[in-house]
Amino acid sequence: MKLVEIDKARYRKHLNQVIVACVIALTLGSLGIAQVLIQLFPDADGSHFHWNLSGVVVTCLLIGLVLKKYKTHPYMTEVSYVWDLKQSLNKITRKMAKLKQAAEKGDVDAMTAIQYSYAGSRQLWQLDDNTITMEDLALWQAELDVLAKKYQVEIKAENYNVSMLSKY
Repeated sequence: MKLVEIDKARYRKHLNQVIVACVIALTLGSLGIAQVLIQLFPDADGSHFHWNLSGVVVTCLLIGLVLKKYKTHPYMTEVSYVWDLKQSLNKITRKMAKLKQAAEKGDVDAMTAIQYSYAGSRQLWQLDDNTITMEDLALWQAELDVLAKKYQVEIKAENYNVSMLSKY
């Protein structure tokens, strides 16, 4: 996955609207489905927990299907990009210890994956206004730059490919 600059205002607006729509759909859908099930299958004890739970589960599945179907819609471009970026960064994070060990030994692919992780994290944190950890990221980036200079390699996030992770 390549890093792409996206419009922060558009991303935040669309993300907030998608979240609100999902919350409203979950509320109305789960209550509606539960009420229909309670009317169709009343319980003498008055406990309708299983019908309420069924309403929530069915509504969650429906919301998931709708989000999956409309993931490629132009309205969802930024939201989908950030979702995919988070998944991509998560794959790298799970292997970060091994990547850092390999980078210490001069492995260019490991350094490239780490560079991509740092660049992607920087973009994500700026989009979400999570600037608290940016100082830490700057320190980590400086450490990576020292390694790249030590082994005389140029590392670019654009060169990252998910297949690079397979050997770690």
